[in-house]
Amino acid sequence: MFSTKPYDEESLRAANNGMHELVFLETRLSVDTAALANGADAICAFVNDDLGAEVLSRLSSGGVRAIALRSTGFNHVDLDQAKALGISVVRVPAYSPHAVAEHTVALLLALNRKLHRAYNRVRENNFALPGLLGFDVYGRTVGVIGTGAIGAVFANIMIGFGCNVIAVDPYPSDVCVNAGVTYVTRDELFQRSEIVSLHCPLNDTTRHIIDEASLSAMKAGVMILNTSRGALVDTVAVIDALKSGQVGYLGLDVYEEEGPLFFQDLSNTVVGDDVFSRLLTFPNVLITAHQGFFTAEALANIAATTIANLTEVTVGGHLTHEVR
Repeated sequence: MFSTKPYDEESLRAANNGMHELVFLETRLSVDTAALANGADAICAFVNDDLGAEVLSRLSSGGVRAIALRSTGFNHVDLDQAKALGISVVRVPAYSPHAVAEHTVALLLALNRKLHRAYNRVRENNFALPGLLGFDVYGRTVGVIGTGAIGAVFANIMIGFGCNVIAVDPYPSDVCVNAGVTYVTRDELFQRSEIVSLHCPLNDTTRHIIDEASLSAMKAGVMILNTSRGALVDTVAVIDALKSGQVGYLGLDVYEEEGPLFFQDLSNTVVGDDVFSRLLTFPNVLITAHQGFFTAEALANIAATTIANLTEVTVGGHLTHEVR
């Protein structure tokens, strides 16, 4: 089990209940650490582990025949190489869409009402209000890119706030339509939305879906929220848009170069990522370190599905959550 923290170990041990022999490693999976899995039947990996062709080859030579992802996304896996090596890949297709959707709403509200700045002011006995002006979310047009499980929950919450919700998805959801979501083209969404929230997978068609061209098509002062995958956003382009005022608010729980940063304590080091450091200088940017999934319910569901996936791998036959 690579990239595990104490909370991962606790939830996975509870779900395992002695069924499998689990070895917990805090280190990330990489070319240099793949040998740690030698002799294992399967490995379990998280979102920032390296599952490229060379790592898969080393895992295969060490006897690994299955990879269990503790995540929904699988863009970090070389599926063609896995298939060629006979390695099965299983994932957690859903753990708690409410966890991520609610975290997105938290970012939205905190950015709008500047709660992060207000918190620090009050701690310094500064009770002045200038600079903390927000807006009514009610009546705003919210654009949702991707209405799978998480996007649908977020859209429904925004409808509850009294927002006009429009969406883009190649497979429109009847549930969303019945709730009042209107599906539009991508261009129309960019042009009409005052808040844009990303809930789509990362693939060739969505990489840098937020780029210089799409940003220039948006309303001035737009709020952008990304709790999905970091590379959906061209960070350099967003920084330019923040400088010009085209983007008025940016809330991120993911970052395209988060691998060397997130899920570890770097408070005693100097972060060498100049682009990330630049983001932190903007008062209208709020970043959390990929914690959208981090609720007790989600951890329990991730662990239960992961152990069930490993059990299916052990038994053989149909794999319910196999990635093909």
